[in-house]
Amino acid sequence: MKQKILSSLAALLLVGCVSAPTTASAEQVDIDKATEILGKSVAFDTVAGRGKVPAYAEYLAGELEAGGFAKEDIEIVPLGETATLIATYHGKTPGSPILLNAHMDVVEANPADWERAPFTMETDGTYYYGRGVLDDKYGLTMLVTTLLRLKREGFEPENDIVLILTGDEETAQKTAETIAPLYRNARYVLNADGGGGTLNEDGTYAFYSLQAGEKTYADFKITITNPGGHSSRPTAHNAIVDMASVLERIGAYKFPVQTSELTLAFFAETAKRTEGDLGEAMARFAADPTDMAATDRIGQESEFVGITRTTCVPTEITGGHAPNALPQSVVANINCRIFPGIPPREVMAKLQELAGDGAEVTFPEEFPQSETSPLHPEIMAALRKAVDAQAPGLPIIPSMSAGTTDGLFFRKEGIDTYGVTGIFMKPSDEYAHGLNERVPVDSIPGALDHWYVLITELSK
Repeated sequence: MKQKILSSLAALLLVGCVSAPTTASAEQVDIDKATEILGKSVAFDTVAGRGKVPAYAEYLAGELEAGGFAKEDIEIVPLGETATLIATYHGKTPGSPILLNAHMDVVEANPADWERAPFTMETDGTYYYGRGVLDDKYGLTMLVTTLLRLKREGFEPENDIVLILTGDEETAQKTAETIAPLYRNARYVLNADGGGGTLNEDGTYAFYSLQAGEKTYADFKITITNPGGHSSRPTAHNAIVDMASVLERIGAYKFPVQTSELTLAFFAETAKRTEGDLGEAMARFAADPTDMAATDRIGQESEFVGITRTTCVPTEITGGHAPNALPQSVVANINCRIFPGIPPREVMAKLQELAGDGAEVTFPEEFPQSETSPLHPEIMAALRKAVDAQAPGLPIIPSMSAGTTDGLFFRKEGIDTYGVTGIFMKPSDEYAHGLNERVPVDSIPGALDHWYVLITELSK
């Protein structure tokens, strides 16, 4: 591990033992601007293959330039059909910039499946709806609007602030992979695509989650070949039947339980806010990760199973060539989310063992690995004030994402990266990547306050 997470973690999870909250108070002009940008952002259907990211980047560049950024401080870097937008907010001294990261692309949305047009932001007064309205055009919009406010107020940071908006986070992530090595001198990355606040179902504040680590993404291919033949003459081995047996073994296998100081802290704190036997299991697991009964109970919840171990699941399968012929080839994709520190090829070897001699496991494209980011006191102190702007004294819980964001590529380059988005939501409102994606209308002022405090505190 590049740097061990601070052992004084418990001291950073203070409730109430903090100074008076910083006042940010987003003005109505900022709230209105954020709403405008968010609505126009949703209208750009930045789905892979449609080539709309560059046009969206041009729109955002125009907003930044109109808000005080010099034209030469805004760059759109093309990459295939997509692009990255980079905008530099100059500080008093160059070097060691703070990077602000979000992504411009979104996943597909079939209008026939939605109750509303997915690429038109609509509202019922309680929520804004639209593809990407949460993931990640919400966080992106809060970053852009906050920088416009800082420009308007004449704020001068100590070092540069660099806004990096990538263009293919939902797919190949080549934009982040290309840009991240250029900023190895950065102090931190503040990622608007991770972390965030959780509300109880009655709307009261529950906790804030700080994302400080991510699992490694990996797709493995399993191939079974067979001479085939006429379907009227079945043979002892049928590639589809054999693949079914392989997938059954992989589906039943549980990778070993693993922990880090980050995940143990997460379960210890989350247990305090989780009722019933699940909360009890979390507390037992945090105290003793060898408690298999506790691990099994946590594993029943899809939200938490990925935090306890590596997971591998079949996601695609193709095979056969004719309805009246024995299949000559069957290929299955196994998607794995690998615990930090575990080599992907070690996981590949286990899959090959499970698949057996009659199948071949390959690794077509290796994604980068990264370690968890240390919980710097400077980051924690600034985040404490930012959270207090919405919910004074609310617990801050460090976490590791089971999924992947572009933060992975910055961590790979040795840049400490933190998911610290400003939205607070109920778990039941989480529709990212799903139908009728939405965000609460009344979340915008608090999110703007959050980013304003966080950026100004870290830029002193």
